[in-house]
Amino acid sequence: MVRAARLGVGGRSHVADRVLLWLTTLAVVIILAMLGLIVGNVIIGGARTLSWEFISQSPRDGMTAGGVFPAIFGTVALTVLMTIGAVPAGVATALYLTEYASPRSRLARLIRVCIANLAGVPSVVFGLFGLGFFVSTVGGAIDRHLYGGDMTYGKPALVWASLTLAILTLPVVVVATEEALRAVPREMREVSLALGATKLQTIVRVVLPQATSGILTGGILAVSRGAGEVAPIMFTGAAYFLPFLPTHPNDQFMNLGYHVYVLATQSPDIDRTKPLLYGTVLVLLLLTFMLNLTAMTIRTRARKRARTHD
Repeated sequence: MVRAARLGVGGRSHVADRVLLWLTTLAVVIILAMLGLIVGNVIIGGARTLSWEFISQSPRDGMTAGGVFPAIFGTVALTVLMTIGAVPAGVATALYLTEYASPRSRLARLIRVCIANLAGVPSVVFGLFGLGFFVSTVGGAIDRHLYGGDMTYGKPALVWASLTLAILTLPVVVVATEEALRAVPREMREVSLALGATKLQTIVRVVLPQATSGILTGGILAVSRGAGEVAPIMFTGAAYFLPFLPTHPNDQFMNLGYHVYVLATQSPDIDRTKPLLYGTVLVLLLLTFMLNLTAMTIRTRARKRARTHD
């Protein structure tokens, strides 16, 4: 009877495992089907518009003709500046939490709580924060003290949009970097310190090289998050129509994501702008893929170098 009971329990467990396997497989298939449907629709609708002229020209005729090159340039510049602002700050924060802060530190717990809350803030709130703090407060102070009150930095600009997105993506970088630093064995730190290296030398020469791939993973996630954001840059620097390239950090810029929003909601002639809309979305997807591919290539090379040194 005991054996029969065990067989019964084992049989029910086997059925439950198979049901769970089928349910999880079905969920994966549904997600992939939805993704394929969205991407396929964009490719089919945008492939007819995509051309060298569309990529290399500026918009014209009220954005019902021409190309999206200023928006491509603005998106790349915004993403690069955002990464320059977010990654060093995120890595420094993670280093403090992992290497310097005590496990019982109230400050470290407060920082982690703030990072968790920051990750849940809606993106439009970041836009309002950027407008109030960077544009009005910081930019206005720069204009008063350096430019005699002339509006130079106290207006929406590329630099303020980049810093706003850097704050938005900061939690992603901090969490990814902290996990990468924790993955480095504690013994490697102890051996380095035992050989006479200082704390700083241990971090720079031992810990960071071992955690490089994880740090770059955080950078990739930040690029993926920030490249397509629209709400924060609407208030801090993106322009509705600007058929020339920004040449200074305090210039406004066009952005592919904001360009898609404008074409979808503000155009008086939907039939004429629909092909441009699909083409712009396709360019945005391809550009995001290329930025991620570049970051992943850098990460792969960093891993190979680390293995070679090991």
